[in-house]
Amino acid sequence: MVDFKQRLTDDNTEPNTAFLDQLRNNLPEFFTKDKYVIDDMGNEVLVEAGGFDIQKFQERLRNHNINEITDGYTLNFVGKKYAELQTGKPTGTVVIPDMNHNREVNNAQSENIFLTGDNLDVLKHLQRAYTNSIDVIYIDPPYNTGDDGFTYHDRFNLSDEVLRDTLSMNEEEIKKLRILDGRSSHSAWLTFMYPRLRIAQQLLKDTGIILVSIDEHEYANLKILLDHVFGENSYLGDLIRKTRSSANDSANGFNQQHEYVFIYGKNAQLSHLHGETKDQSKYKNPDNDPSGAWVSDNPSARSGGPNSSFKITNPKNGHVDVPPVGRYWAFSRSTFDKWVESGKVVFKDEVKDGNRGFFVKKYASELKTTFNTVNSLFGTDNKFMNQVATKYLRDEIFDGRDYFSSPKPVEFIKNILKYSTDKDDLILDFFAGSATTADAVMQLNAEDGGNRKWILNTLDEKTPDKSTASKDGYLTIDEISRERIKRSSEKIKKEYPEIERFDDGFKHYYVKEIDANTIDKIIDFDPNSIQILTEDVVSEFAGNAVRLGEYYEKSDKDKVNKKFANVVDTGASGEDTILQTWLINDGYKLDVAVKTLELVHHNVHYVEDGAMAYIIDQFTQEDVEALLNLIGTQQLNVKTIIVFGYSFDFATMTSLKNNVKTTLDGVRVEVRY
Repeated sequence: MVDFKQRLTDDNTEPNTAFLDQLRNNLPEFFTKDKYVIDDMGNEVLVEAGGFDIQKFQERLRNHNINEITDGYTLNFVGKKYAELQTGKPTGTVVIPDMNHNREVNNAQSENIFLTGDNLDVLKHLQRAYTNSIDVIYIDPPYNTGDDGFTYHDRFNLSDEVLRDTLSMNEEEIKKLRILDGRSSHSAWLTFMYPRLRIAQQLLKDTGIILVSIDEHEYANLKILLDHVFGENSYLGDLIRKTRSSANDSANGFNQQHEYVFIYGKNAQLSHLHGETKDQSKYKNPDNDPSGAWVSDNPSARSGGPNSSFKITNPKNGHVDVPPVGRYWAFSRSTFDKWVESGKVVFKDEVKDGNRGFFVKKYASELKTTFNTVNSLFGTDNKFMNQVATKYLRDEIFDGRDYFSSPKPVEFIKNILKYSTDKDDLILDFFAGSATTADAVMQLNAEDGGNRKWILNTLDEKTPDKSTASKDGYLTIDEISRERIKRSSEKIKKEYPEIERFDDGFKHYYVKEIDANTIDKIIDFDPNSIQILTEDVVSEFAGNAVRLGEYYEKSDKDKVNKKFANVVDTGASGEDTILQTWLINDGYKLDVAVKTLELVHHNVHYVEDGAMAYIIDQFTQEDVEALLNLIGTQQLNVKTIIVFGYSFDFATMTSLKNNVKTTLDGVRVEVRY
């Protein structure tokens, strides 16, 4: 749960924090109990988290005759320890709802989500509410080609001493880690990708699938990284996509025309792909067979044995059949006799020379699946090339304007989603770029009547100076991405005027760091002091000046290059931002229904299913009494009252706690700062 003061001052993250959290969620029986104490304010405080009982775990393995792995290889690279630390390190960002956008009619009821911000921070917020919730993840990460703009940037706000003590790094390792900043090396790319894929793996359902586009520059490293994160047995295959027809003369005389899409299942036993629907038009039932429509099937097989090499005599005319040379019957004698009795085998009245004297029916009802397998080479068609995608965006979406370089073809993404999703699935893309994934999902829904939902995330990366996008007033890439979604949805509705159910909207959120002024107030505030608050901390979280395109000068990464900075008014109050950040980190999805109740002077927000109430705005004694009366008379089903500590003076806070304790059985108060 988000306590901003604790997050900013008491970060006890270790390299194995994320791994232990995953073990705790999946194997709670192997953890010792957490230890709590009650502080002076009456709050229950965790003093020691339960640890993993390795001896108990090993004993269970031995009891079930499970051998531990004794050898193998591991993935190592400069920055791995730091990447592991980043995986479990809490984010210092808040979730700011774009209220002006989200209030629009088609967005208010939408289940689609667009998040603007650094995807590592976004994934950490999603982790609290969407773990084991995502059906399919598709990402198109930086390829680290050397000219695609990828460089690894990190503030590295850990001292050398902390790196030595926490990560057990020596001086040489620390030096190499520091050098990664601003670089595009293989190690820098792996350090960047590792924590994102680790969290992505947790977000997937057990039946979930992840698809990752890549080219030859990081192909080998990505394969090893995905094996490391998801497990070698989770590899389902990879696709080939043709990117171009020809290339200029190259130094080595080789023309690279394709790239790849790796496919992994969270659990390969449960994950599955399904290709195009099988053509069953050839299945007929001319003889009114009670088993249904059928086609004639090949009765021979490549392999077999003595039991599948017998002679078959046609009882109608004495014609004798044996398997073709080098082949066997695809059945045993006993099976064949049963098929004859059931009518699955039909003997011919007349047999011409060289023909077989019988045929075997294959019933449509015997098909194991109504889908073909997915062809790994389906993407080699010219319609999936980069130039086709560029032309589509320019001519059909953006009125002849070129805004994106090398966008993914919507037809290709639509196909891989058709092969990996069912009609009600949730799809995540946290390298959303030109928002092709959203367009593909909407087109697929329009075609097959599905209700797939999407979550997209991209950085508010500044549009290049003097670019067409910049000249047309787009400061950041995410602005163009959202505009593409709006235009695509309008195009789809025109093409499918008869469509009844179509989600053409989306909710939008910014994920941003807390302002420095707010951080100072949070850190300096002493919640144990008896004082009347004079500072309005809530308003510090307002989204009326969200900074976009905020990038750092290479010469001094601690100073914002102000010529890149811009602001947008989302219409979000500080209360809106705090509430949204709390909700998702308390495990509520971004589309959860939240009710707001006006008391005497201020509001209380509550989620009925979760029996939780949130008090953020400054409360008075009259508000406390009104709230307690509603809960006491069961007009409000609340078991936990969560309070923003800065909004209460000492007397009002004490009154709330004492009254809840004495009058409301089973209700607790949690104070956050």
